[in-house]
Amino acid sequence: MAHPLLYEINAPCWLRALAQARGGPVTLADVPAAQLERWQRLGFTHIWLMGVWTRGPRAREQALAAPPLRRSYGEVLPGWRAEDVAGSAYAIGDYQVPAALGGEGGLAQFRNRLHAQGFKLLLDFVPNHLGLDHRWLSEQPDLFVQSPTQRPGTFRQETGLGPRWLAHGKDPNFPGWTDTAQLDYRRPATRAAMTGLLRSVAARCDALRCDMAMLPLNDVFARTWAHFPAPGPAPGSEFWPEAIAAVKQTRPDFLFLAEAYWGLGPRLQALGFDYTYDKDLYDKLMARDAAGVQRHLLGLGPQGLAAGAHFLENHDEPRVASLLSPAEHRAAAVLVMSLPGMRFLHEGQLAGARLRVPVQLLRPPAEPPQPEIEELYERLLTTLPATAVGRGRAELPAPRAAWPENPTAQNFVLVQWQARPPEFDLVAVNLAPHRSQCYAPLNPAGLAAHQWLLRDLLSQEQYRRAGQDLQQQGLYLDLPPHGACLFHCQPQTAANKSPSSS
Repeated sequence: MAHPLLYEINAPCWLRALAQARGGPVTLADVPAAQLERWQRLGFTHIWLMGVWTRGPRAREQALAAPPLRRSYGEVLPGWRAEDVAGSAYAIGDYQVPAALGGEGGLAQFRNRLHAQGFKLLLDFVPNHLGLDHRWLSEQPDLFVQSPTQRPGTFRQETGLGPRWLAHGKDPNFPGWTDTAQLDYRRPATRAAMTGLLRSVAARCDALRCDMAMLPLNDVFARTWAHFPAPGPAPGSEFWPEAIAAVKQTRPDFLFLAEAYWGLGPRLQALGFDYTYDKDLYDKLMARDAAGVQRHLLGLGPQGLAAGAHFLENHDEPRVASLLSPAEHRAAAVLVMSLPGMRFLHEGQLAGARLRVPVQLLRPPAEPPQPEIEELYERLLTTLPATAVGRGRAELPAPRAAWPENPTAQNFVLVQWQARPPEFDLVAVNLAPHRSQCYAPLNPAGLAAHQWLLRDLLSQEQYRRAGQDLQQQGLYLDLPPHGACLFHCQPQTAANKSPSSS
C-alpha cells in the first residue's frame, strides 16, 4: 500500500511568484516544467491547489473592510494595496477557475501534466457555506438557513421571491463568517444540490479536501442552528455517505480528505472519508508534549493511524518555523513524514517560511529561505523514496524502558516499515529536549536468523547487531535532544561488512 504525500500550494500566490521570476504572466496552462520535476524528485504523490476557485466582489468588500484582516495583511505584506486582496478562498463565488489563473482549460491542462508525471490533483470543496457572490443566494434562496425577520448573524438578500434574511456560515464556537451564506442541511433540496455540486467538482480532480467536514453532521448542525426555524423533520440519514458514494460509484480510487476537529475524525472515516486531519498530533507536537504524542499515536491503532492526515502546518495554522526551533522542527518533520497515512507539507514550509499568508491575499511576501530547514527537507524527502517508509507494512512498536526508574522511553516514537523482507526500516525520534533512552522492540519476519547491518540514512553512521539479541532484547537507543534516526536494516554479508561498523 502506498501512502500519499501531499503538497499544498496557495495557487494565486504561487502563480504570482512564478510570474515575477519569469518576468511575465504564468497561469495553470503554462507552469514551468521545473516545478513538476522538483515535486517528482521530492516524492510527492498529490498536489493540492488551494484557492483556485472564483471569488466575488461582495466577498472582497468584506475582506477589505474588516479591521482584523487589514492588520493581518500589514503584518505579512507591509505596504499592501487593495489589488493584493481578493475575497477569502473559502467564500467561493463560483466553482470555476478564473481567467487570471488560466480558466477551466488551464486547470485541465495542468491536471493532464500532473498525470503524465504520476501525480494526482486535489482541490477544495466547502460543504458548509457559499460565498456572498454565489448565484444560488438569489436564484435558490430556499437552500440556505434563514429567518423570517432580521436577527443577529443574518443579512438581507434580494431574490426573485422578495427579500430574505439569510444566515452567515459559521462554526458553532465562533461568530459567523460575514462573507458567506450558510447552507441548510436539514433540507433535502440542499443535500441534493450539494451532492450535484460535489460531483461536478470531483470530475475535475482526483481528490477533494472537504473544508470543516464535521459541520454538516446531523447532530452538529442541529446544535449549531437550533435557534433558527427548522424547515421540516430532522434528516433520517447523514449527508456524507450518499454524497461520497455518488462519486466513488464510478471512481472508486477517488480520495476524500476531511478537515476535522473535536475528535470527530473516526466518525467521518466511518462515513466514507479516506483521510481526516490528525489535529491532535499537531497540537501535541506544538505543545512539546512528547509523552502525549506517543500515547496519541499508540492509541490510534493501525486503522486510525493509516486514515490520519499528518501535518506540521497548513494555511490555517502558524508556520512551524515560527513555533519550533530548527532541532525541534527536524525531529517533528522526521516523525510526521515517517507515519502511515497521508503526510502533507505546505508551500513555504520546505524553506522555513515564518509568515502565514491570509487566504484573502493574492501576492506572497518575500522571505529569505532558511538554509538549515531547506537542507532538512531536501535530505529527508530525497532519502525516503529509497526506503520502505510510505509503502509496505507499518507498525508502531511501544518503546520499553532502558532500565528501571528511567522514564525517558516515553519521549520516543518508533515506526517500523517493511516492504521487501527481510530488509526493513526503523524510524526513531526522541521528542524531548534532553537525552533519552529506550529499547525498540522489533518483529520483522526472520529477525533472529540473521546478523544485521543498521545504517542511519540521516547521518551515515552504521552498526552491526545480532538478530537473536534484537529479537530478545530489542534495539537499544540513546538519542540526543530531538535526535532522529532512519535506520535501514539489512542482513549482513561479507560484501557489506566494514571495519568502521561498531
